[in-house]
Amino acid sequence: MATKEKRFFDTLKNIFVGVPVEGESGYINLMRIKARYFERVMEPRLRKEIDESLKPFPAFQEELFDKLYSFFHRYFTESGSIGFFFTPYHQSVYEQVYTDNQDVMLFWKTARLYYVKTDRLFRSMKEEVDGFRFFFDVSNLEHKKASEKRSLVFTFKERWNDGTLAFMVAYSERGRQTNLTEIRRAIKDALSLSRYTDAVPSEKTLTKAFRLFERQSEVDYFICKDAKAFLREQFDLWLWQYLLGKPSEETETEWTETRLKQLQALKHVAYRVIDFIAAFENELVKIWNKPKFVLRSNYVITLDHIHDRRPELLKRITEHPGFAEQVKEWQDLGMVDGSFGAEALWETDLVGRRLHPRYRFLPLDTRHFKNLELEILGLFDNLDEVLDGWLIKSENYQVLNTLLPKFRERVRVIYIDPPYNTGADEFIYRDRYQRSSWLSMLVDRLKLAKEWMSSYGAIFVSVDDNQHDSLWFVMKSVFGEENAITSMVWEGGLKNDSRFISVSQDYIVVFVKDKEYLSKQDIRWRVRKEGIDEIYTQVERLKQQFGNDYDRISQELKQWYSSLPKGHPAKQHRHYNMVDERGVFFPGDISAESGRSREPYDVIHPVTGKPCRRPARNWPTKETMEKWIAEGRVLWGPDENSVPKLKRYLHETEGQVLWPVFYKDRRAAFQQLRDILGTDVYANPKDPETIEKLIEAAGDTGCFVFDFFAGSGTTAHAVINLNREDGGKRKYILVEMADYFYTVLLPRIKKVVFSDKWRDGKAQPDGKGISHFMKYYELEQYENVLRRARYLEDDLFTPPANEDPCQYVFLRDPKMLEALEVNLEQDTVKVDLSKLYEDIDLAETLSNLTGKWIRCIHPAPGNPTKPGTVEFEDGTTVDLQNPLWELVKPLIWW
Repeated sequence: MATKEKRFFDTLKNIFVGVPVEGESGYINLMRIKARYFERVMEPRLRKEIDESLKPFPAFQEELFDKLYSFFHRYFTESGSIGFFFTPYHQSVYEQVYTDNQDVMLFWKTARLYYVKTDRLFRSMKEEVDGFRFFFDVSNLEHKKASEKRSLVFTFKERWNDGTLAFMVAYSERGRQTNLTEIRRAIKDALSLSRYTDAVPSEKTLTKAFRLFERQSEVDYFICKDAKAFLREQFDLWLWQYLLGKPSEETETEWTETRLKQLQALKHVAYRVIDFIAAFENELVKIWNKPKFVLRSNYVITLDHIHDRRPELLKRITEHPGFAEQVKEWQDLGMVDGSFGAEALWETDLVGRRLHPRYRFLPLDTRHFKNLELEILGLFDNLDEVLDGWLIKSENYQVLNTLLPKFRERVRVIYIDPPYNTGADEFIYRDRYQRSSWLSMLVDRLKLAKEWMSSYGAIFVSVDDNQHDSLWFVMKSVFGEENAITSMVWEGGLKNDSRFISVSQDYIVVFVKDKEYLSKQDIRWRVRKEGIDEIYTQVERLKQQFGNDYDRISQELKQWYSSLPKGHPAKQHRHYNMVDERGVFFPGDISAESGRSREPYDVIHPVTGKPCRRPARNWPTKETMEKWIAEGRVLWGPDENSVPKLKRYLHETEGQVLWPVFYKDRRAAFQQLRDILGTDVYANPKDPETIEKLIEAAGDTGCFVFDFFAGSGTTAHAVINLNREDGGKRKYILVEMADYFYTVLLPRIKKVVFSDKWRDGKAQPDGKGISHFMKYYELEQYENVLRRARYLEDDLFTPPANEDPCQYVFLRDPKMLEALEVNLEQDTVKVDLSKLYEDIDLAETLSNLTGKWIRCIHPAPGNPTKPGTVEFEDGTTVDLQNPLWELVKPLIWW
């Protein structure tokens, strides 16, 4: 075989399949499939077609393979991803012609790619440190499903005869860490030593060995959205450069008929290589974008919901075997003490037995009561409508894509804090993105997020100085420059992560979906003024004390204002010091509102029946005055000698325009989260109060709020706080992919539902809870599909000789059709999804797929603990035990 031919095919296989990686993951399965496809389909067919193309001019063979190699090796990474990676031709033409902005260039380098994840290409390896020989085994390493930051965990496996110490390597789960003490003890035992000697490596040596192993290459994984169009376009550009030379250079090409035919052969072969590559890449695009299954779903519901609807069900829950686990969870969360038992839930007085006020808002997690879950859900006539929130553990693109039919144009407010290149080691997200990867990751998610937004929708994105300009460019490309609002300063000041002086600011970039629509609707963003909540709280207390004696309530309210210390936020509103059945008001000049009347008329006092004294600037228009009198907004004096006043209510003027600067100390947010959780497990939380202001300004009391970079759950915390303050019905949807979903985010939501006051992880006695009902679940991932999808290894994998493999391949592969039982004799298809996953929530899966909201889930006949049918909001029902094949087809075959 010619040297250049061998080099080309060896290189093509390496770049197409990617660098061999050990371990267990969907990507390992993908590489096996790629390797089989290359060996059985791609290489033999290409060789045959190349031989046919070279028959008229065999002397062109070496040049053809040289040029094919020259082109294709530029467009692949170690992971087998396709894109602009080593492309000087693109750099010298496209980038110089169209722009000199580096951010724009980086964006377009990855604009035609789906960013999947960043991972390290770990390989089993030997190394020697401080005289000790180590071997690290990654054969069972389960690779990351997405781009979350996860640390490695090392465990001692065995000592070999030559003295090598062998370790197993895994990614950390649920906060698990390498235990150096245990490792040293295990090595000592393996050496049969009674005490530690120099034969056992020190913790310092072990740490050095582990760090050395971790310094393996890190790569980005992408999927090309349209590999065929992309590579053909790039080949045409490359061929043009090859024929005519670089700009401003004169070519010496001799244009003979043979030469033209050789170049046509080169293009034909290159296009066929591209066709084979694209056939496989298109399959990956389909897997990436297929709707995903809902897995491992549970609900969290406060006890008041159950007690107020079916007290006997709550009694059965306390007698359930899972109640002990639930109590332990409440104790671990700092909600109840160690002596808490079922009887503590109740109090008895003259009225009877009822739920104790302190425990009304204890959050019950249905994972402890799965055989009662359907009964609990059956308490509600319209399940999805009554839910207050959804927490989803998933890579966020999959959520944005899969749940889009269900939440399309429903979301009023989006707040996200995407990972950006801070380089801070304590940042929970993996944040050392190459800028092109970061832009690619963000743009596709923003495009889908825009589809979630209603016409009133607004999106707020946190970013630092380093990525501000890049983000602004991406936001303009997705939402349009005409829909830009502003870039608000979130926090300013010195940063401590610089070697020299660093003055930096964090921003919140603000865009809306349709500014013109908001203008036509006269939508104005406003937030509640400081001190308003304290006034309402005081008035409610006075109402409970004095009933409907509004004169006494007004008198007491004025005295309360006088007692407030100087500078108290409520004191600036002290002119709102009168109360009636409609609320708090102050008596204002009646002629200061609306237009003044040009025609004289009399206003008759309702008691004396005589014309009232006119205000200095005359009455408002007669129509306006009659309207105010009818609405009871006029405050009359004792007789006609007093000028009437206009009641200006506090609830009508409590808002102010959102001020675009928030100087918030992150340390305060960190301390607040530490008080809630009792630990320092999350290093970079956001401030709930600031997010509350954003939601309050751009949303309403019944809006949907979405955060698909949820982190520790601050956005849900802000929504819950607002609802607790004003009785609103805002709903949240939060997405987080990291393992701290279960150790930080979910516990935080449960805690802030139970109480708004925490210290050292313990609920404070004077805390206020809120009635709440939410759902949390995981979503099937791209990696899950790659792991479970089945591609044939027998002769069916290779297409018949008379068929184009690029059109044929994958059409006869079963993929995930193992979930079907086909009876050809009876012409029936039975769906058994348990063959794929044991814990599919099919009702929620179909709700996401169809966009229909769930009204109720009915138990299966003969088994009340299993879902039988789901009824959607439009009245249609689906048999969950025997779903139609056509319904689930998009989920299992693409």
